[in-house]
Amino acid sequence: MTFVVSSQGDTQKISTIEQALYWLRKKWPIADRNRELALDQVDAAMHCLVTVGTARRAFLSAAKTAGFLPEHAGAETAPA
Repeated sequence: MTFVVSSQGDTQKISTIEQALYWLRKKWPIADRNRELALDQVDAAMHCLVTVGTARRAFLSAAKTAGFLPEHAGAETAPA
């Protein structure tokens, strides 16, 4: 998944579960319920307690509320 992360059009590609966890913990611009849920789901996926698809959907939801836009319109609906 590649997101536009700044008003200048900077992008960030998140391609591993470790990158998602790092971004959620260290680079996320807001601390809200969606971020906390994404952190929980990504951590659970790392421990094989939920599917990667579940973690991906939680991450995408958190990205939306954080204001990160998918680089391509179809990125939101990418298969799990």
